[in-house]
Amino acid sequence: MSESYDVVVIGSGPGGYATAIKCAQRGASVAVAEKSFVGGTCLNCGCVPSKTLLASAHTLLMFKNAHLMGIDVGAPTANWPKIQARKDAIVTAFRKGVTGLIQGNKVTIKQGRAVVAAPGRIKIESETGPTEIEAKKIILATGSHPIEIPSIPFDGQTVISSKETLTLQQIPQSMVIVGGGVIGCEMACVYAAMGTKVTIVEALSRLIPMEDQWVGRLIEREFKKLGITSLTGRKVTSVDKSSSPAKVVLEDGQTIDAEKVLISVGRRAVVDKETVEALNLKMNGPAIAVNRKLETNVPGVYAIGDAIGTTYLAHGAFAEAEVAAINATGGDQQIADYSLIPRAVYTFPEIASVGKNEETCASERLDVSVGKSFFRANGRSTAHNEVVGEIRVVRDNSTDKIIGVTMVGAIVTELIAAARALIGSTEKITEVSFPHPTVSEVLKEASEDAFSLSLHNPPR
Repeated sequence: MSESYDVVVIGSGPGGYATAIKCAQRGASVAVAEKSFVGGTCLNCGCVPSKTLLASAHTLLMFKNAHLMGIDVGAPTANWPKIQARKDAIVTAFRKGVTGLIQGNKVTIKQGRAVVAAPGRIKIESETGPTEIEAKKIILATGSHPIEIPSIPFDGQTVISSKETLTLQQIPQSMVIVGGGVIGCEMACVYAAMGTKVTIVEALSRLIPMEDQWVGRLIEREFKKLGITSLTGRKVTSVDKSSSPAKVVLEDGQTIDAEKVLISVGRRAVVDKETVEALNLKMNGPAIAVNRKLETNVPGVYAIGDAIGTTYLAHGAFAEAEVAAINATGGDQQIADYSLIPRAVYTFPEIASVGKNEETCASERLDVSVGKSFFRANGRSTAHNEVVGEIRVVRDNSTDKIIGVTMVGAIVTELIAAARALIGSTEKITEVSFPHPTVSEVLKEASEDAFSLSLHNPPR
């Protein structure tokens, strides 16, 4: 007789382990199946290792610029083996921590590739052979993988994905990054700081194309200071690997030498074909189609995270996990407005946004006012020599509500949660006391400026 659970979760990434724990906390018997490492892409080859490398890169740049702070140090160099070892140790520690957290909540971990063989029945293929378990409810959290360009397939050596970029044995002399989105720009910062000659080729007109034009232009300007070349509005057609370094060929015939070529053009949902066929799942392109309750077209089957192709963000998956877990254990909840899930990019400088940006407002023909404030006018930012960037706050003039915040600057990824609290607010920010001097005052000034109440901005 096979094991039976109230809920079986397939995939143990942020969405998977979070929804498994939440279901268990609500009294369900739960198993989570994982074919690789607990923690999924985010913990093992995404968020955590990339931010660890970025932290080392940021520290290196701080030492290189220490003379600007009146500190004399010797010429700093990157000890790449130690940087990689530190990253691996952090990933391993967090993986053990998440495993313990799952087990501590009495969730059973099933190691192996899991597919739904029939409604309520999951087949798990592991090293010890196939097994089957039964489930009253199933939550699919199978994640995503990097998109491959057919004409430039991954080879794991010269043409690499974001996964290989995190584990390179040596710092490359040169790198071409195809795609100027989040992952491409973050990795550009890592390797440019380490001394790699980095070129980003982006098919659209600017870097970070999901944000406003001013963001992309500002980032492109700051990247130039890091030694990063940005070629926007350009396309790569092929990579010639017959010589070393390889030659990246652009559509206009220009070639760029590159020891490594990172293909970073987005991610695509991973959904097992067997599961789709067994359940007759309704799909939305490569992703699983769900409603606002995160229910699929099959009763008792839910899907969350990258598998449904919504945010491709760990914290987006966390939000979906909460909703799916409540609904799978007898509740009735819907996912909130996705625009209210903050967006964060850990480049130098950082980018963070929430709600509607200016271009979205223009496309929707909304009558808005945009408040602005600059880090160069902030005392704490100047003291720390982190004066690049600005914050913009968008106010809907018809409702007087704040509907969007976009930030570029140091530590803005830490400020964006506070900015989220402003969305939908008509509160007079002048009545909120911000400690001085703090970087958060830039957010206060931009919010005040959206209402034409700024004390420190020049009159309009």
